[in-house]
Amino acid sequence: MARYRESTFKQSRRAGAVLDISPKVAKMRRTVAPGQHGAARKKTSEYGLQLAEKQKVRRTYGMLEKPFRRCYDRAVRKQGVTGTILLQILESRLDNVLYRSGLVTTRPQGRQMIAHGHVLVNGKRVDIASYQVKAGDMIMVAEKSKAVFKHLVESNPHHAPLVPHWLEVDESNMVVKFKSPPEREDIDQSINEALIIEYYSR
Repeated sequence: MARYRESTFKQSRRAGAVLDISPKVAKMRRTVAPGQHGAARKKTSEYGLQLAEKQKVRRTYGMLEKPFRRCYDRAVRKQGVTGTILLQILESRLDNVLYRSGLVTTRPQGRQMIAHGHVLVNGKRVDIASYQVKAGDMIMVAEKSKAVFKHLVESNPHHAPLVPHWLEVDESNMVVKFKSPPEREDIDQSINEALIIEYYSR
């Protein structure tokens, strides 16, 4: 499985925002872009703004370019507002649902747990992090893996996520119900999905 090896601090500094990719990033002090000229960048062009927004969202969800582009292509084929549909597709990924539920502290951690076979969807083991969760699906931690998940959360005392209303979480049994895809107002308002659509529509 391909993954980023770049410093998570650099990813957040380049995006100009704290990305939910590592609990350590919250302690980041330098906010300018990395590199020799990071603090003296000239005014960004319209294309540059579109690219930066696309890269920010892509890195937030921990995706490479090809899978992210496929999500965009799926959103275009569906009826409705393309930008909102794209964000709903991203939020419905199994690794993201696991992260939003609070059972793991980061999306990369969720991906690792899924790849190692610790997660079940409707009673069946799923080891694909990009699996699209549907309304009514039940995500649960395998019985033998519950101690591992409990340790992950307890080892990061600062992790206290606000579980969104479109998820129903039974923390004691480590079961998550995906009630429905989130509406646009339920997704990070700092994301400007219009810039992403403009980038791919060039």
